[in-house]
Amino acid sequence: MSAPFEAPPGMILAGGLSRRMGGGDKGLRDLSGRPLLAHVIARVAPQLPALALNANGDPARFAPLGLEVVPDPLPGHPGPLAGVLAAMGWAQARGAPWVVTVPGDTPWLPGDLVPRLILASEESDGIALAECGGRLHPVCGLWPVRLRATLERDIADGARRIGDWAQRHGAARAAFAEGTPDPFANLNTPEDFARAEARR
Repeated sequence: MSAPFEAPPGMILAGGLSRRMGGGDKGLRDLSGRPLLAHVIARVAPQLPALALNANGDPARFAPLGLEVVPDPLPGHPGPLAGVLAAMGWAQARGAPWVVTVPGDTPWLPGDLVPRLILASEESDGIALAECGGRLHPVCGLWPVRLRATLERDIADGARRIGDWAQRHGAARAAFAEGTPDPFANLNTPEDFARAEARR
């Protein structure tokens, strides 16, 4: 299947419970004077025609970010695959055959993430995932929305690991160079935030 000729819409996945941060909205925590999510938005929004946020609970708390908030379509916080499912449904409603997802806790994403995912998808049946230094980063992915029903069924059957599911469906890999800071580093703990502040 051909890759999209134009950049698809994208969704930031921030529907997790942030257990390692002690709960709450990790994406709204301050990093260098702005919410962590604002850094992610600044990185990916220029690469996409439209961007939304996958998050659960009262969407009003994200209003200052200016993004549409889309909750998980499934109950019980089944993990990031539910966020991908939310992204697929949102993109499908917009008439888009593809959607890009990125994590909500990665402030240094590459400026060419989306075009390189699109190029990599030409080698697969549609899914492409980011890889850096030999490590897969499956939340940074390009997904064909035609797999939405398959994904919903597989989640109901117990699928939870986003990388495993993607690779079962022939995901290609888009390789990115390592850097400092790590372009795919995610901030999971208060110590991660402290180290990120120290880099600036």
